[in-house]
Amino acid sequence: MLNGLRWVLRTGSPWRYMPHDLPPWEAIYQQTQRWIKAGVFEEMIHDLLVLLRLSEGRAPDPTAAILDSRTLRSTPESGHRGGYDGHKGKKGSKVDAAVDTLGHLLTLRGSPANENDHEEVRKLLEEIQQATTENVELAYVDQGYTGERACGLAAEHGIRLAVVKHEEAKRGFVLLPRRWVVERDFAWASRFRRLVKDYERLPDTVAGLHFVAFACLFLQQAAGVLSAGSFITRTRQMEFHDPRQEGLGPIARELDSFRRNSIPNARQKVPARGGSRRFDPGSSMRPGQPD
Repeated sequence: MLNGLRWVLRTGSPWRYMPHDLPPWEAIYQQTQRWIKAGVFEEMIHDLLVLLRLSEGRAPDPTAAILDSRTLRSTPESGHRGGYDGHKGKKGSKVDAAVDTLGHLLTLRGSPANENDHEEVRKLLEEIQQATTENVELAYVDQGYTGERACGLAAEHGIRLAVVKHEEAKRGFVLLPRRWVVERDFAWASRFRRLVKDYERLPDTVAGLHFVAFACLFLQQAAGVLSAGSFITRTRQMEFHDPRQEGLGPIARELDSFRRNSIPNARQKVPARGGSRRFDPGSSMRPGQPD
């Protein structure tokens, strides 16, 4: 089921074009909707967020976030709920995302492109504080979030907005401080062809597939951390005064056992290819050469 969902998300192909070596598309689609409604991938991203932050030597919950949005162009399937974004000149759906300073997704929302920005900001800030147990104090935003109303909505949730803008007008690509992290995440999401445009009939499916994509990306990053063995070492060296630190003990032990069983010991002697037979000087074969 999960492989079929990943195939549709990566290739952007319609559900009915599912290959025959995967389960029927109806079963995969129905299971995907169950996962999205249950919030499975949101919980997965939250757990991976904690693991990846610990591997970088950070606290489990961030204190700063970065907000931004992008507009997905409508298709015939989603045209009935799309709105026109006059700033970008597109008709489609807007995706508002919040990430931490390392680029890990905190929360994400989907709405029509002509929706009121301040209302979406209010909902996004609420979800940020829920995901981080009200630990975020600072949010980096662009010039679209300026104004007393936006600052007032942020202050209601205990968050201070810091607007990142150009010092002077420039042409071409400009790497903005802090904000480039969320732009990089949007670029990563664009590698999944299903997320290049709004191909979905339901608005919840758009946000849900974004969570699936970021879960796949974070799983790949977590696999690199496990293979390097840095997570267990740093977790043992660091001492966090956090109420959830007791729940990380079993996870750390499971990851430690996984790392020990999957990564060969450097001190263990691995026999050379071709068996352990001795080398005959009169033979034409060399040591370690396959038969």
